[in-house]
Amino acid sequence: MNPKVLISAEEIDAKLAEMGKAITEEYEGKNLLLVGILKGAFIVMADLARHIHTSVEFDFMAVSSYGGQTKTSGVVRILKDLDTQIEGRHVLIVEDIIDSGLTLHYLMKNLRVRNPASLELAALLVKEGVERPPLDIKFSGFEIKPEFVIGYGLDYEELYRNLPFIGVVDESEL
Repeated sequence: MNPKVLISAEEIDAKLAEMGKAITEEYEGKNLLLVGILKGAFIVMADLARHIHTSVEFDFMAVSSYGGQTKTSGVVRILKDLDTQIEGRHVLIVEDIIDSGLTLHYLMKNLRVRNPASLELAALLVKEGVERPPLDIKFSGFEIKPEFVIGYGLDYEELYRNLPFIGVVDESEL
């Protein structure tokens, strides 16, 4: 497979620095919990956190809606729940990419009933032109076309997450 670079490592770092600055300003002096959605968001969350200059804690959730496919099945399963209680906490969900939004819509409803002080979304990538349930994405990086992308945490069959850039793949190569 030979992905074409869509967003370079340098562009990603600059965007995460910009997002980190905005998050720092928004949550200065607040009890912030970053929640990464595994597996894809772990790289984004780690690098984003380095650009946040206020106290922050981390937790992770693992959900499944893709199976081995390149498109969501629409059926969401929580594989790993939070280890931390979020009642009264400022929670920022960190995602690598927002595609159909079905998984995040389900997750937001699930977490909202746990009574966080606030619940917001941050995503490095948002696919444009995709019909999705309403999601308020407070901190977003890049809007991309509805193409299949890999790298920087994004995978195809668990491979290519380690690429330092976001690459586009011709789905006929998969």
